[in-house]
Amino acid sequence: MNTSFEWEKPLEELETRIRELRSFIQEQGIDFSQELNELERKAERQRKQIYANLTPWQRVMMARHPKRPTMLDYTGLVFDGFMELHGDRAVRDDGAVVGGIALLDGEPVTVIGPQKGRDTKENLARNFGLPHPEGYRKALRLMRQAEKFNRPIISLIDVVGAYPGLAAEERGQGLMIAECIEQMSFLRVPIICVITGEGGSGGALAVGVGDRILMLEHAWYSVISPEMCANILWKDSSRAAEAAELLKLTATDLLRFGIIDDVVTEPLGGAHRDHTGTGRQLKAFIKRHLAQLKRKNTGALVEERLQRFRQIGAFSEHTRQQVAVEEPDTAASEEGAPDDSSGTENDNKHTPDKKVGGGYND
Repeated sequence: MNTSFEWEKPLEELETRIRELRSFIQEQGIDFSQELNELERKAERQRKQIYANLTPWQRVMMARHPKRPTMLDYTGLVFDGFMELHGDRAVRDDGAVVGGIALLDGEPVTVIGPQKGRDTKENLARNFGLPHPEGYRKALRLMRQAEKFNRPIISLIDVVGAYPGLAAEERGQGLMIAECIEQMSFLRVPIICVITGEGGSGGALAVGVGDRILMLEHAWYSVISPEMCANILWKDSSRAAEAAELLKLTATDLLRFGIIDDVVTEPLGGAHRDHTGTGRQLKAFIKRHLAQLKRKNTGALVEERLQRFRQIGAFSEHTRQQVAVEEPDTAASEEGAPDDSSGTENDNKHTPDKKVGGGYND
């Protein structure tokens, strides 16, 4: 199966030439080391240029790469001794959500997250990574268990959304998502959520309430997928790339808006090219943020978590006279519009000061 992207084709051709030249040198014993080094330098420059200028839609495609690490991959890459726990104690075990206990450098933690399949057979068993209410009920059971035994919770999120089927709705899908969000808000243990691939809709929010929200460099996080957004706005899912641009769903955008706290840099070319390097980087970020959270008492932890989510979406209101003073160019462009002198100013504006790849400062 061809797993390269269209924008990677020039780089792929160059890498093929490099492999062929290496093979020729080994077979013929002729020294073309200078030519080989030049090709390798050219490939490195091209690689950096491509991945530094990806569009939002290209990042969505990167997040969906079939070889990208999954939840179960990360349990081996980041943690030791993962022991999976099954069942929601009510209906059944949902294979679309995985959870259990593991060690993070010797410290017990609870790890939860949606799980996608690698092939058709596994995707059918995992319901294509779309959780039923039982999956969220299982996740919530394990999180409450973590609170009981004072274990930090690590939520690894890669899900396009909760399962939208009739049976799931009949069993209370929306209610279960709401209950997860409510309960996670008040758990008295540190919670770190990481969007590792796709972070779509309520399916991601249900396991996405934490003290720190981290996001891999080529992941996306939004209330809706680009295809569904395009279908709703324009009745045309082929405009998904345009929707992705408008949704501001990339890690860079979300860090700027204060939705997430840190961006986990991926190996050049994406996490699918280097599972081990991605796991090593993610582990370092989790350990750093967890160390900061463990210094807080439980009361402060919960209060700061609540405050963190309450401030999302804060905005300021200004009269046209105030805009004219603060942004004269904007006011001039809107000249002739109805005057709104009755507006009130809200000083609740949220302006985060963070940078990509940087730490979260206490």
